[in-house]
Amino acid sequence: MAIAGPGALGETRQDLPATMLAAVYRGVNDVRLETVPVPEIGPGELLVRVHTCGICGTDLKKIATGSHSAPRIFGHETSGVVAAVGKRVRDFNPGDRVVVFHHIPCGQCFYCRHKTFAQCETYKKVGCTAGFEPSGGGFAEYVRVMDWIVRGGTVRIPDNISFEQACFVEPVNTCMKGIESLRLQADETVLVIGQGPIGIILSVLAKRTGATVITSDLYPQRLTICKTFGLGNVIDASCTDAVRAVREQTEGRGADAAILAVGSNALIRTCLDAVRPGGRVLLFAQTVRGEASIDPAAVCVDEKTLLGSYSASVELQEESVQFVMRREMELERLISHRFSLSSSVEALNLAAHPQPDSMKIVVQPGSSWEGNP
Repeated sequence: MAIAGPGALGETRQDLPATMLAAVYRGVNDVRLETVPVPEIGPGELLVRVHTCGICGTDLKKIATGSHSAPRIFGHETSGVVAAVGKRVRDFNPGDRVVVFHHIPCGQCFYCRHKTFAQCETYKKVGCTAGFEPSGGGFAEYVRVMDWIVRGGTVRIPDNISFEQACFVEPVNTCMKGIESLRLQADETVLVIGQGPIGIILSVLAKRTGATVITSDLYPQRLTICKTFGLGNVIDASCTDAVRAVREQTEGRGADAAILAVGSNALIRTCLDAVRPGGRVLLFAQTVRGEASIDPAAVCVDEKTLLGSYSASVELQEESVQFVMRREMELERLISHRFSLSSSVEALNLAAHPQPDSMKIVVQPGSSWEGNP
């Protein structure tokens, strides 16, 4: 049975198609463009027509390592338009422009009571799917949003905000959570290693606390971009020893804190060396399990602290939404490449093999729509 749904911007009604295009994960480093059924929705659920979905590093790691069973449709930084609503949905209507989180915790379990939301079993249950095992689904034309995500993780996009800007709500939330865990003070200095899109967001949020921010990257092109966001204190790691440079700026002590925004375990030691005795190191990109070499005396004798931060915090949802929707940061400027859904395999390949000039890469099933602010 066809469900009545909107056109590109919800201004006209039309029957939804029975099938759609999607980038389907079939195994390790195997993603294929396929035709799949448009998801059916149940009571309390939404069907969202995807406009823009950002490619996240965790998507790439899942594809590269085969950590998840196949088939799946990944993509969780999703913005689009409500195409259909299920029974008992009262807060949304066809045509509403929205961004959706794919994880929302139960709020009642042991981990939620201890505010370790990413460990909640309900949180771990992905609540968005374009078919197969729920895995986000944003790399498709339509995505089904399940009831608990509709209630707690679906956010309207203001008319003056683009789908591209809005799709950063979830990654901004994850960065806010990491910055909060560091408890930066205004008189402190923090080193951020890696100035890809996430590294730049982390750096801007760190600067927002009043701390002095030093950024580092191997690619001068990325340091040029980070400067346009007001991050002028940079270290070109391709030709400068970052540890020495940081100590030169901190009377020989080292930074008060460091953030590793690159998925390189070898750089954990660099971060530990770059912070002062009693300093903190935040691992933000180490999302693949394995082993890493550290100096245990740096933790014990030098009293340095290793911290981890993963995924988003429901407690920061409103703050992250306001940060994005009030344009406290022009996040669209982080997008370097835009791909249609038909070119999504190429997009994922570029994201998995970043170049000096590649930053945020997005897939845009709705790139042909009109009216995007």
